[in-house]
Amino acid sequence: MSVVLNHSGSVSEEMSNSSENQVESLPQSIEEKHQELVVRHVPIVSSFNERIRPLLDAVDKLRHLQVMKEGIQLPTIVVVGDQSSGKSSVLESLAGISLPRGQGICTRVPLIMRLQHHTAPEPELSLEFNGKTVPTSEAKIAHAIILATDEIAGNAKGISNTPLTLVVKKNGVPDLTMVDLPGITRVPVHGQPENIYEQIADIIMEYIRPEESIILNVLSATVDFTTCESIRMSQKVDKNGERTLAAVTKADRAPEGLLEKVKADDVNIGLGYVCVRNRIGDESYKEARKEEADLFETHPLLSKIDKSMVGIPVLAQKLVQIQATIIARCLPEIVRKINDKLNASISELNRMPKILSSVGEALTTFMGIVGSAKESLNKIIVRGEYDEYPEDKNMHCPARLVEMLNQYSGELRKCSENDLTGNFLMDEIQVLEEAKGIQLPNFLPRTTFLAILQKKVGKVSHIPVAFVEKVWTYIEGVVISVLMHYSENYLQLQLSTRRAGHSLIARMKEHSRNWVTEIVQMEKLTDYTSNPEYMNEWSKLMAQQHDFTRDVLEKGYISTFKIEGLGEVPIAGLRGYEEHVLLQAFDLKMRMTAYWKIVLRRLVDFMALHLQFCLRNLVNKEMEEEIVQELVGRHDGAIERMLEESPAVAAKREKLNVSIKLLRESNNVLGNIMDKIASNV
Repeated sequence: MSVVLNHSGSVSEEMSNSSENQVESLPQSIEEKHQELVVRHVPIVSSFNERIRPLLDAVDKLRHLQVMKEGIQLPTIVVVGDQSSGKSSVLESLAGISLPRGQGICTRVPLIMRLQHHTAPEPELSLEFNGKTVPTSEAKIAHAIILATDEIAGNAKGISNTPLTLVVKKNGVPDLTMVDLPGITRVPVHGQPENIYEQIADIIMEYIRPEESIILNVLSATVDFTTCESIRMSQKVDKNGERTLAAVTKADRAPEGLLEKVKADDVNIGLGYVCVRNRIGDESYKEARKEEADLFETHPLLSKIDKSMVGIPVLAQKLVQIQATIIARCLPEIVRKINDKLNASISELNRMPKILSSVGEALTTFMGIVGSAKESLNKIIVRGEYDEYPEDKNMHCPARLVEMLNQYSGELRKCSENDLTGNFLMDEIQVLEEAKGIQLPNFLPRTTFLAILQKKVGKVSHIPVAFVEKVWTYIEGVVISVLMHYSENYLQLQLSTRRAGHSLIARMKEHSRNWVTEIVQMEKLTDYTSNPEYMNEWSKLMAQQHDFTRDVLEKGYISTFKIEGLGEVPIAGLRGYEEHVLLQAFDLKMRMTAYWKIVLRRLVDFMALHLQFCLRNLVNKEMEEEIVQELVGRHDGAIERMLEESPAVAAKREKLNVSIKLLRESNNVLGNIMDKIASNV
């Protein structure tokens, strides 16, 4: 059902389902009802209460169960107003009881007022707070509220967000549940904190922000509505006023222009205005209603206001109908949210580890954790499956390792690039000069090749070592992350598991470091390849030797020579050397150029093969052995400690159990009310 109260106070309805069909329109128009109440002075109650009471009881029970702590908002009428706006007087008139009065803030905690029409001659009043229920009486209610407030918020003048519930069962009161919030004040009085305004504003915004809240904004006729702080706050969350109703107090004190103010609606009050007269002095509530009716009937200015917009009885009827509307509209969604939250909590509880009762169960669970971690690492590291971590790119290991290998290959090439700008063949000539011996001049000594090779390998030797350090540091992060994830429910295991993971990776890193050092040493000490590309590349380069030598020796005007495969090289500095020296140096350079490509490719390919072998060995063999040895072989009671549930897990389990209990009780409450509704259809 969707019920809309327009600005004039008339009602339009749309029925949408069986539960909402129970909330019918008023038996009479608001104006007719108002006239009847004025003439007969009957209680502010109608047969409409009987239909709303079951729904309201259900919501009150949910509120009492504190289902809002589960993130489920309840339909609520929230009463706000600036300090001295007459808010307490309006609530007193609706409830027929006296609330605390005095200077400063009278309401220091959210006061949940549960009004219930009661046929017994004697009213029943009680306060609920801090888990207890305190019966009281009409004569003592104001004092009882003060005492309860002091217990909740302290004896000073500070405020608290802990609610106090006032239950009023009295003949003639409307069936309403409202939350009265502290009046808004900007200037702290003695004993109040300096940020009293901010504290009050935070509480008010918390209550009026949910879409399920209806805002009863109490405004004084003696002020300009546009200057009211409560209007400013409500407009922040309800800009168009679609869920705001205004009660205008003190109409008898400022009748001039009041009709124009409520008709102009400069502050967007979508649910309309109701003008009321506050109870004065020692007037009884019956007398106050009589005076109010006479005021709006006979006053030359106030009598012009439509009767559907004046009087406490009209305000009560509007609140009852609005309350019925919002409850009926929200109830199906509340049922859905409670069911969704209940199912989610049960699922989460079922996913938690079972409480272990024996060492055998603990050992079985431990082996299950190791097995799950092993399978996960197989998927992540070996098979390259990312379904467990689709968004976490750091856990996409093969892709990250390929990136690292490409970077490693690039660093090797960059570090070993030939310096072709000013010393082409100079290193080779120097090495040949130092290798001269008593021998035939046209032989190329092998020692010269090895000397240059060792120099070039030494220049890049740090790169493979740094690479294995980087790779295993990355793999360590992945392995520890997976181990911690699968052992997160057993914090007692995590320290030992983490230690085992670090120890294993350190051992694997040391093995790779030794291996790569050995590979580098092999490349330094000897030269060999069976790869035919070496000879092919050397032959292509040597085919340019004749032209190169000719240009150096015969063409003095040429300063560079282009070697296919190397690019432009300077040759001016080579003039003056004998031809056989140039030929030998060029040959040595081209041999090294062809062979160095093989060396670099070997350093990259062997590294890739080594890593793949080590990672498979790590996942499929080493990890399980290391962890089992760490936890079982040390005999330090790590497995036995699994029987002791960690405080964090125990707290989470307790929280889920409490949540499930609350949600099930809430579900039962709603189930009962839905059954009643269905039986009345």
